[in-house]
Amino acid sequence: MTKPTDNPADPFKKALAEATKVMADDPEMTVTFSVDPSGMTKEGVRLPQVSRRMTRDEVMLARGTADAFALRRKYHDEAVATRYAPPGGLAREIYDAMETARCEAVGARAMPGTATNIDAKIAHEADRKGYGQITSNADAPLSVAAGYLVRHLATGRDLPKGAENVMNLWRGFIEEQAGGTLERLDAALADQAAFARLARQVIADLGYGDQLGEDPDLDQDDEMEDEAQEDQDNPDSAGDDSQETDESEPSPEQSQEEQQDAKEAQVSMEDSADMDDGEEAELPEGEAPLEPPPPAPHSDADPNYTVYTTEFDEEIRAEDLAEPAELERLRAYLDQQLEPLKGAVSRLANKLQRRLQAQQNRSWLFDLEEGTLDAGRLARVVANPTTPLSFKQEKDTEFRDTCVTLLLDNSGSMRGRPISIAAICADVLARTLERCSVKVEILGFTTRAWKGGQSREKWLASGREQQPGRLNDLRHIIYKGADAPWRRARENLGLMMKEGLLKENIDGEALEWAHRRLAARPEARKILMVISDGAPVDDSTLSVNPANFLEKHLRDVIAMVERRKAVELIAIGIGHDVTRYYQRAVTITDVEQLAGAMTEQLAGLFDSDPRMRARVLGMRRVG
Repeated sequence: MTKPTDNPADPFKKALAEATKVMADDPEMTVTFSVDPSGMTKEGVRLPQVSRRMTRDEVMLARGTADAFALRRKYHDEAVATRYAPPGGLAREIYDAMETARCEAVGARAMPGTATNIDAKIAHEADRKGYGQITSNADAPLSVAAGYLVRHLATGRDLPKGAENVMNLWRGFIEEQAGGTLERLDAALADQAAFARLARQVIADLGYGDQLGEDPDLDQDDEMEDEAQEDQDNPDSAGDDSQETDESEPSPEQSQEEQQDAKEAQVSMEDSADMDDGEEAELPEGEAPLEPPPPAPHSDADPNYTVYTTEFDEEIRAEDLAEPAELERLRAYLDQQLEPLKGAVSRLANKLQRRLQAQQNRSWLFDLEEGTLDAGRLARVVANPTTPLSFKQEKDTEFRDTCVTLLLDNSGSMRGRPISIAAICADVLARTLERCSVKVEILGFTTRAWKGGQSREKWLASGREQQPGRLNDLRHIIYKGADAPWRRARENLGLMMKEGLLKENIDGEALEWAHRRLAARPEARKILMVISDGAPVDDSTLSVNPANFLEKHLRDVIAMVERRKAVELIAIGIGHDVTRYYQRAVTITDVEQLAGAMTEQLAGLFDSDPRMRARVLGMRRVG
């Protein structure tokens, strides 16, 4: 009798998918589950993965996300939204957040059960972004607070703790400036166009009227009047004349991109004509046009990768981000939180150390003409004392001249147990490898702020250029330098427990930074291990660039590192399938498996048996 192999979560997924289609009133919509960030396209929706364990948090998050997407599909008209959408960056964020809240509020009135599910989704997002720890409205996104307030006023429901904190930080300001407008909320809620006009008025009340652009209602009235007047003035106008006008001048219906393409084509033709006419006018010998050199690319992996500004980026030592007393307190807190786990991690570390030291003790070169007499060749020496190749010498092991870099994702989604276990594993492995004469560097990456920080503020003040590139302030943290002894860096790892440290993650630039540091090391062998729980996510950057902007750059950097082969790259994904990015990768489904995965990966890299090394590195998933 064979055991059933069906995933116990499959019936739930199927039922949720069907319910989502019914709620969205779209039977053709596709519903998938993935460890990648949730999202919605014209074809369907992508929901958070539900594991075989089907924990309550997983189930509630999947339901809440499904309900939110279904309600938006049912009650949101993209044509109406586009017509009234403001062109300004912050105004557009407020507008979108209010529209999302409207769809969820209308759905909650019709189907009260959806409100509880969506509360779970909001709570998860607020916790991931650390909204509960924010104490100043300067750190809380105004657009998010406006969306939360609309949902609260429209449904009368209390928000989850973190979301309520963000709403309350801005509530006084919003109600003082736009309270009169929000009084009309109930009347406009069911009509998207009426609500869009109300949202634009709220944005103007809050002081961002300059970002609204032209009033779409006035534009429509003007167009209708112009068309009527034109019909009266030219009742018998010929089609040929209008066609000529269309060809010679850009029409109002013509998109900006088409007009720009036409202008660039015209400029290109003029340049060609100038070159043809001036072929004989050459520069004097030895002279060249004085043009400034092109700026250095921001990425070696992709010269086209753009960054709005690096002025506010920082590469900083962990001890410079907190006082010594605070680091000591945070380290004590880390040890206290992970006391039950330290025994298991230490046993794995001891196992790794024994394997490495065993290789040290057994590493010999045989059949040499000089060295230590090989006892196994005594019979040969007795039979013929002149026989060569009867000596042996101890060999330096491969890993003695090695440097290992651990690059830890310090994003908000790592908050809690994942970052605690990552910190203690890095600590124990650094201590273990140091005993075996292996240099270890521990790095972390995050951003200095949510929603872009000073980079975004500068971009807003400078006119909001289109597709500005990476739009946040990087923070790259050095917890332990390769040459620093473990005992000096031990306290630094407690910094990962600091409230407010973990924010967004821009993986591509962090990986390139770590690779650049490691490649400059003098060791003969270099190993880079990345530990992450998700794809690159930075709301500020992705809101004004293509959706795959950060992910494409990460793939380009990985391809560059693997192509150059100066550094051996491996990755461990916590609940996230990193095998689609990295050639050598492991995905674990439980953070408590991290210690074992790290140990096995490193042991596999140092194993002297090529078959054993290939078997370990071929492992793609744990748990």
